[in-house]
Amino acid sequence: MTFDSFLHKIEQIKGAKPVGIDAHRLMIPIERIPYLYAEDFRAYNPKESAVMMLLYPKGQETYVLLIERATYKGVHSGQVGFPGGKYELDDRDLQQTALRETQEEVGIIEQDIQIIQPFTKIYIPPSNFYVQPYLGIAQKELLFIPDAFEVANIIELPLHVLLQDQIVKEVEMKTSYAAWTHVPAFIYNNYTIWGATAMMLSELKETLKNALKTYT
Repeated sequence: MTFDSFLHKIEQIKGAKPVGIDAHRLMIPIERIPYLYAEDFRAYNPKESAVMMLLYPKGQETYVLLIERATYKGVHSGQVGFPGGKYELDDRDLQQTALRETQEEVGIIEQDIQIIQPFTKIYIPPSNFYVQPYLGIAQKELLFIPDAFEVANIIELPLHVLLQDQIVKEVEMKTSYAAWTHVPAFIYNNYTIWGATAMMLSELKETLKNALKTYT
């Protein structure tokens, strides 16, 4: 999908209702389905955080920004995700968290991002994070400046590829709740996108499909 044609659909996207749990279910391992409906995680005082689902032009096409996280001592080491992180006391709100983290991790300043809308929050048990995703749009080509301490690689996912069914595969993964289990994942350029990121990406995909009337 060209970026110009995508921009003409912004009002439909703004008016589209995020599909939430219905989309999350498409990309969640069976063992984790109970977490979709449980509210008892609030007793663990989860850390508030936010991520940016950023769409932007490159040439004539529309892309979604993802990052491969650097290797570190943590449960999400080396995984693919969206730019984002923990809410800080200096942040105005979670939207500011997503904007700040995007600038810190990949060098895109707040003024270059238009926030379209928030999506459905999701709880991540292994790290005890409660994550608020935001859909943002940049209207010009971007020069990424990744933070080497946090980001191993920039991943640019074409929107037309995301909207295809073929990008979803079932893979065997070692997870925090099962030694080895089969999980649904997005596979792109040898990257495996699974877990909470896949669930958020699924909601983005299904919401955009509904708004754009694109079923490729």
